[in-house]
Amino acid sequence: MTKKLVTGIMLMAISTFASAQNAKSILDAMSKKYKAIPSFTANIEYTMVNKADGVNDTFKGSIKVKGDMYSLTMGGQEVINNGVTVWTYLPDDNEVNIDNHSAESGDITPSSIYTIYQKGFNYVLLTPITKGGKKYDVIDLISTNKEAQFYKIRLEIAQADKTLNKFTMYDNEGSEFSYTISNFNGNVNLSDSDFVFDEAKHKGVEVIDLR
Repeated sequence: MTKKLVTGIMLMAISTFASAQNAKSILDAMSKKYKAIPSFTANIEYTMVNKADGVNDTFKGSIKVKGDMYSLTMGGQEVINNGVTVWTYLPDDNEVNIDNHSAESGDITPSSIYTIYQKGFNYVLLTPITKGGKKYDVIDLISTNKEAQFYKIRLEIAQADKTLNKFTMYDNEGSEFSYTISNFNGNVNLSDSDFVFDEAKHKGVEVIDLR
């Protein structure tokens, strides 16, 4: 192996390590910011794209988050998770499905997205982008698990305040699932009862208990 080749490999390794360290510092700052917020609400736009299948669907909704609990309203359903139980309410059918929350399922949720990078991913810091006059760091999380549902997650994090503006998940079937966050409000007081489905408020609801 020539001296120039060895030097090139070493420089590449150093550059890769520095990129990962820079990415981690940005991710840590983002995570720290959200952990310091007791609860928040936001609007969210969901887009699913699969070019091969000609799929390009968009839905708008809202989320409420407190710790590991969340309530997501979107696409004609409301999903409520209090960390123990998950309720999926379908207003058009006046039906609610109840199931146990599984912490081992590996699902990516509005709560876990801010800390998911901490286990099972390598980081790649990409070129920053500018949208609406704001600059965003772009980081790819590459899964180290070949059996993972999503092999890559791309995060767009505001440079100014470390808020998460958008995340996109990529699966092995060519689909991209994007969530764009807007109207973020971290100055709200949510109670634990906001993350429990109240049957009394939904007269005649059909309950399907899958536990």
